[in-house]
Amino acid sequence: MTKTLSEQAAALAEQTAEAMFRRDAASKLIGLRLIAVRPGYARLAMVVRPDMVNGHHICHGGYLFTLADSAFAYACNSYNKNTVASACHIDFLAPAKEGEVLEAECEERSLSGRTGVYDTTIRNRTGKVVALFRGKSYRINGEVIAGLEAEEKEEHAAP
Repeated sequence: MTKTLSEQAAALAEQTAEAMFRRDAASKLIGLRLIAVRPGYARLAMVVRPDMVNGHHICHGGYLFTLADSAFAYACNSYNKNTVASACHIDFLAPAKEGEVLEAECEERSLSGRTGVYDTTIRNRTGKVVALFRGKSYRINGEVIAGLEAEEKEEHAAP
């Protein structure tokens, strides 16, 4: 059975995310979980641990930024093209407390040539928006899963 283009793109996004996560020591260190990924989209979750709170006993902004930035990374790399951030901005809107489960949902807003714009919203379990993050991406040379593009060209070229 032949997959549709959208099914192929979704499978590629999942393979790419799995490959990235295996090498993503930073996300593993703070316990990020990849919940969903598809072309131009990713959703990650994180529990605010006791070692993540600051002197006000709320989640340190650096952890919120890392959660949002990681969702952004998985969304913009979902095409198996090495992509990095060229700029990011975050607005902290509400505190996140110890023990809360946060979800970061990142959606592609624009993709043109080598550049893209992605918005990430971090929410707690009640749906309250904790932070808004905008990331601008830039595609560099290479693939997340090296050699995959060449393999696909060979498969399509075979008689």
